Amino acid sequence: MPRFAANLTLMFNEVPLLERFEAAAQAGFRAVEVLFPYEAPPAAIAEALRRNDLTPALFNMAPGDYEAGERGLACLPGRFSEFQHAVDTALLYAHATGVRRFHLMAGKGDRNDPDAVAAYCKSVAYAAETLTREHIEILLEPINSRDMPGYFLNDFGFAEDLIHELALPNVKLQFDIYHRQIMHGDVTTALRRLMPIIGHIQIASVPSRHEPDRGELNYPFLFDELDRLGYRGFVGCEYRPRKDTLDGLDWFLPYKGKLA
Repeated sequence: MPRFAANLTLMFNEVPLLERFEAAAQAGFRAVEVLFPYEAPPAAIAEALRRNDLTPALFNMAPGDYEAGERGLACLPGRFSEFQHAVDTALLYAHATGVRRFHLMAGKGDRNDPDAVAAYCKSVAYAAETLTREHIEILLEPINSRDMPGYFLNDFGFAEDLIHELALPNVKLQFDIYHRQIMHGDVTTALRRLMPIIGHIQIASVPSRHEPDRGELNYPFLFDELDRLGYRGFVGCEYRPRKDTLDGLDWFLPYKGKLA
């Protein structure tokens, strides 16, 4: 049975962030992920998790100036000191909340630029080596260029090759099924082949990025496939509800109350 984690950045955003934890727990979720928890202090996030008996599945590392269009710092030459500060901030939240996975956003850059590639590899290695002492995984997520034009890590093959080349045990692939389908398709075969390096999975319908209950993917089949493959990680519900979050949770009812 997949272990679903409500994404509190996209779901339950009818209420402020710290109130979404209770909303998710009342809806039947036992785990949550938050793209950017940094609008609240670490202690406040930790208390919201504790009070609602929720497991933190995943946070993103700070992405730079998001409002100005930045989507990560890792591939940006000359921004390494800011990236190091983002790693330090991640540690503060990890110590407070117990989260053990951070998505390291690559940033916008050209993968044909050797300086960008070198900066990215340096950043990933630094974060992994710094956080391995805390038993924290670094996740690399390819993101499609339709949703995020200019994003550096826009190819699963590049991410796979880099993970194998770095050979760092706490660097894993964040397999977002929505992004995979848009970029490459062949989701089931890719899950089977890449499962040894997958650290986290996310879902949304394609092409709309709404609830995983319609569109071009058969999610009940894919959930069963994850069980067949022995996947024991979290499945993050990173979708935009069509209406109010609770109105769109019919897809979740067969799994509610059965989650480990």
